[in-house]
Amino acid sequence: MTTVTPVLLTVDEVKVRLKVGRTKVYDLIRTHRLVSIKVDGCRRIPADAVGEFIRAQIERAA
Repeated sequence: MTTVTPVLLTVDEVKVRLKVGRTKVYDLIRTHRLVSIKVDGCRRIPADAVGEFIRAQIERAA
């Protein structure tokens, strides 16, 4: 059995992918629009969560 480890991104990596500021990324996390976890005090966002966020925004705009 193989388990796939999710790719975890930093806030800075997410801000580049979404082309928004650092504060906006933290706002998305705070409002539960973007899933994140803490690893020893460091905020990490699963890459899949960023993809889901983008898909949801596209669906909402359609």
